[in-house]
Amino acid sequence: MTQDLRGTVALVLAAGHGKRMKSARPKVLHEVAGRPLYAWPTHAALEAGVDAVVVVVGYGADAVRADIDARFPKGVTTALQADPRGTGDAVKRAMSEVPESAERVLILYGDCPMIRPEALSALAEAAAGGEKLTLLTARVDDPAAYGRILRDDSGKVSAIREAKDCSATEALVDEVNPGLYLIDASFLREALEQLGTQNAQGEVLLTDVVALAAAAGGVADAAADMSELLGVNDRVDLALAQRHMRERINRAHALAGAGLLAPELTFIEADCVLEADCVIEPGVHLRGQTRVAAGARIGAGSVLTDVVVDADAVVLPYSVATESHIGPGAHVGPFAHLRPGSDLAEDAKVGNFCETKKTIVGKGSKVNHLSYVGDGLIGEGVNIGAGTIFCNYDGQRKHQTVLEDGVFIGSDSQLVAPVTVGKGAYVASGTTVTRDVPADALAVSRPRQQNKEGYASLLRARFAKKT
Repeated sequence: MTQDLRGTVALVLAAGHGKRMKSARPKVLHEVAGRPLYAWPTHAALEAGVDAVVVVVGYGADAVRADIDARFPKGVTTALQADPRGTGDAVKRAMSEVPESAERVLILYGDCPMIRPEALSALAEAAAGGEKLTLLTARVDDPAAYGRILRDDSGKVSAIREAKDCSATEALVDEVNPGLYLIDASFLREALEQLGTQNAQGEVLLTDVVALAAAAGGVADAAADMSELLGVNDRVDLALAQRHMRERINRAHALAGAGLLAPELTFIEADCVLEADCVIEPGVHLRGQTRVAAGARIGAGSVLTDVVVDADAVVLPYSVATESHIGPGAHVGPFAHLRPGSDLAEDAKVGNFCETKKTIVGKGSKVNHLSYVGDGLIGEGVNIGAGTIFCNYDGQRKHQTVLEDGVFIGSDSQLVAPVTVGKGAYVASGTTVTRDVPADALAVSRPRQQNKEGYASLLRARFAKKT
């Protein structure tokens, strides 16, 4: 983190509808690598060292505010632009939330997720000469709808011309305005009062402040990489941003020592943590606040959301886990489903085609295959056979099943909660348990087997006549 932006308040312009997204959802709430668009420039500004951030909201304001409150408990406030009257008007609304003590204002767009804190630091360094306004510029092969950077005879930035207002000559300029500015706060307050709507859009445009700054003593600028400043305007842009961010995140993890076997097929969201020497197989999706410790291995096609995977644990292919904990040396899968509240202790095992929910699986215990354990408290050294079901729901409420240490549950058993199986007890295969089982007891509820000698041939003969 740099100290270059102390005394600075950042404004993130995020009020637009984003009609080209073809979505009722506000554009800035569409996600890239697990974060909504507006959150990326907000994080970048905070990491670069600004004092505070004001996010300008408009379309879908309540939804955007709710996300801000949940994601940024401090340091970020909002300002409302109720009517879409242009970027200049958006900044004017935001300035009501900027304290008079602020020295500078950093302005970013809420649909530019690729911006790095380093670019903002470069902007601050370029402002060292004391100019009223400093901006980033970039050169592109196809300027398209970007505003063009206009320079005077000495090479200084003199103005920005929006694409719709460009002359034929100005339209040929390949140096464009990505929309990042660092402006003296006092100057900005005065300049905003001078802006009009004499342009093709009929809006109050922030870019007109650049010409005012040039006339007031000059504009400083710094070159930037446009690939890191691209805006998202439609679903195609969103997909491209997803790809670029995936490559950036995966590269950073690999350089830090995580074993990504196929980075191009691996999806890791921004807030995940991977320790060195973990192994991530192809097709894995790591989402939310997932953490993978050293020595852990996540199998191909697995999807983990808000999961903590401890050292040397193994998640075999095509397993799904959410809001769960996989302890040291534990094994999960293949094709297992850990629903929220699943907590596997050291060396525990949840095998293939098993489902767990709100259940603690104690040290060394095994839920081997084809079983459902929900609302369970499973002690240490417990063995749960194939096809076991914790019947935890009575149609109105959920109830807990408790298996104490050393319990053995035979295959195809049903445990009707609330029920407790005592320490070291044995439940025979095919049993339906409806009452507590004392410690060291054997529970059997299946009917007694009967063998009828020679009856099989009679059955075959009867079946043959029917065909």
